[in-house]
Amino acid sequence: MPQITVDYSAELADAFDRPAFALALHPVVAETVDTKIAACKTRFRRTEKTVVADAPEGDALVHVDISLLAGRTPETKARLTKAVLELLTGHLRTVTGPVLHLSVEARDLDASYRKS
Repeated sequence: MPQITVDYSAELADAFDRPAFALALHPVVAETVDTKIAACKTRFRRTEKTVVADAPEGDALVHVDISLLAGRTPETKARLTKAVLELLTGHLRTVTGPVLHLSVEARDLDASYRKS
């Protein structure tokens, strides 16, 4: 915990510094939700094709999903998502062409979550 998944459009592969983003993200998450950096785990999933609204070509997206153990307030989650969104923009080089859609969500892990 936290389990972090980042989905990103394939056309952003060269513009999105994923390792640097993850290394900058972990301290932000740890400080905001009062956990240890060593607990943060991030995986990236490249999405070959995305369609946003009525734009069949040209739009790109990055969505960060942060799953946390239950107990964080809605205000804490809102602070976290705002900070992550700001951090994300700093790790995307200027992209010309596609409209860029960025989003972040923080949610509670299901009560069945276990780790070893």
